[in-house]
Amino acid sequence: GLPAALPTLPLELTVLYNSLLFTVGASDSAIEGEGDGIRQGLLRVLEACGACGQDLSTEELWQKVLQEVTVEELQGPLHRLGALQAAWWLAAGRLGSIAGLFQLLSAVENTGRGHCSEGQNELLFLLKAWRVPAEVGSLPLVQSAEDLKEILCTAAAFLQGLQELEAGNFSTALSLLQEAAGGFCSKKVLAQIYTCLGCCAQQMGKPQIALQHLKRALQVDFQCLSALSHAAAVYHELGETDTELQALALLYEALEENPPAAASSSPYFLIQTELLVHTPTLTSLLRLRHPSEVKYLLAQRCLQDGRVADAVEHYLDFLALLQKGLQQQVPLDGCSTLPRIPEVFLEAASALEQVGRHQDAITVCEEVIRQMTDLIPRVLQVDERLEQLECPSPGAGLAGGLLFQKKESLCCLAWRTAGYLHQGWAWAKLGKMKEAITQFSRCLSDLLRVQLHRPGIEPTENLPPEVEVLQKIRLLSLIGRGTQFLELGRHKEALLDFHHGLQVSPGDPAAASYLMQALWKLDRKQEAAAQWQKLSQSSPGEQEGKERPLPLYLASCLEQAMFPRSETLASTIQDYLGTAAQDTS
Repeated sequence: GLPAALPTLPLELTVLYNSLLFTVGASDSAIEGEGDGIRQGLLRVLEACGACGQDLSTEELWQKVLQEVTVEELQGPLHRLGALQAAWWLAAGRLGSIAGLFQLLSAVENTGRGHCSEGQNELLFLLKAWRVPAEVGSLPLVQSAEDLKEILCTAAAFLQGLQELEAGNFSTALSLLQEAAGGFCSKKVLAQIYTCLGCCAQQMGKPQIALQHLKRALQVDFQCLSALSHAAAVYHELGETDTELQALALLYEALEENPPAAASSSPYFLIQTELLVHTPTLTSLLRLRHPSEVKYLLAQRCLQDGRVADAVEHYLDFLALLQKGLQQQVPLDGCSTLPRIPEVFLEAASALEQVGRHQDAITVCEEVIRQMTDLIPRVLQVDERLEQLECPSPGAGLAGGLLFQKKESLCCLAWRTAGYLHQGWAWAKLGKMKEAITQFSRCLSDLLRVQLHRPGIEPTENLPPEVEVLQKIRLLSLIGRGTQFLELGRHKEALLDFHHGLQVSPGDPAAASYLMQALWKLDRKQEAAAQWQKLSQSSPGEQEGKERPLPLYLASCLEQAMFPRSETLASTIQDYLGTAAQDTS
């Protein structure tokens, strides 16, 4: 409440500087707001000089103070207060305001230094060019202005590097992040910077350099688990499956232990880089996977790589995590890498089938079928509007909401029919042909719910992804049921299923091969030979090139549907054609 006086202002501004530092340090959270205490201090300076600035913005207030107040004793305290203001603005991302402030500080100093050269970062140039005022021995500071300058330089480089990374300017981002890595910060922040450098190098298509940065991050701070997560992704990109699985296993173990944060070995400062840099990009890059996500990744990678025994173990562990509580184990923040839960169950069933645990696979699929039963309407009409809306959401208006609901229904139908499909193949492997036919038939019956209404468009052309999956399930069910009919000697019924399979997927090699076999068994050898000639003239990769990637849970069904004796059948038909040619001649 005392009136401002020039003789006491250096002490007053120093006390203000220290108190603001203590306030920030005590909160131990990201700096927010404008810095009202700094503004009040500037107004006190103007008051002591017989001026006012209540109506001015903070930038204008700084300009007025630095241009009009020339008292030598106030220059040091004002410079320190200016550095503190820069910290507040840096935390708010107001880089232009900081540059303007330090241009004024440099003008007051009249250092005579050169201008920022082309290609040089202007803000970093201004921060480095700022001459820190001499500390007055009688007025101790809780954090020196020199230390604050170093932290500002590091934080400014880090923040701008993240901004350039988000904008896709990777070379500039790499340069700024490397600048930040050579700056003044704790080990925790240094590890974060190296993690960002690794992500930047990865996006530049330099995986080996990315790994070097990520390994450096872990060397600096072994608890920087986001670096380990990114390293696993780089190993996956390089196709180094063994190393990727080792990294994921270490990550899962570390996340399960959930160790406390390690104390920084760097000197403690009230204002630190971590209080100044907090952007959505950084949060995204440093996001820790949930243990359930890592466990699923382990299962998925093992299944994709053919390590089915390990895959089964991981899938069962994951399903056990789900049993403990879905909401606690599966992150619901929209950033999860987990697929929909029914797909995980179906992938687990696929892995169980491949290790010969067919009865367990049937049980897992039964759970999927049961859960989906009440979620599928009796009839699902699909038209061209479903193809035009790639990612409909429930809140996209009435039409968008209806399309979203229809896509959801198609997904539920795909999961339910895939459950029947897996059960059919599992019963077939157990030698229970009648039970297998029953499950394949249930699958095909369910698929009749879908009605395609697409005037002027071929039924198999440009299908929506959900419908394409359903068509593949239909094909695999027809092949599966047809093979069981063949085993039972019901060749005509088998022939009909394989014929329908070729209508669903014209030119499919497995359906065509089984069709030839059925024709051959019915002693319709000439038709079988004609079919073989037609198949041998078609391009091998023609069919595959037109299809989208299918869900992982269908991979084992695709393998089981492959015709096992294609070379033997081809040789038999060739012999038949050769004999027929000799008889004709």
